[in-house]
Amino acid sequence: MITMPDSTVWLVIVLLGVGTFLIRFSFLGLIGDRDLPPWILRALRYTPVAVLPGLVAPLVLWPAATNGEPDATRLVTAAVTLAVGMITKNLVAGILSGAGAFYLMTWLVG
Repeated sequence: MITMPDSTVWLVIVLLGVGTFLIRFSFLGLIGDRDLPPWILRALRYTPVAVLPGLVAPLVLWPAATNGEPDATRLVTAAVTLAVGMITKNLVAGILSGAGAFYLMTWLVG
């Protein structure tokens, strides 16, 4: 384990906090009362669609529960969630069907 002085740890925490504040303030404080151009609004619509797979893919392909080995339960769950979401165009239906598929596959496979 790497040891660092407490002052270094707190300095990093404070600098990261200030950086995060400045990034958010640039949007909310400086341009929060102005209308954004249509091309930026169009690009921002795709942010959740781009972020969600980045968060979920490692949990499906390299799950910690199986020591990084892909398993059928998570792959089937991801496929069912994706299929239902694309067919119904309904986020809640996709999430609920994925949860149901996960519990069913856990029961079937063990």
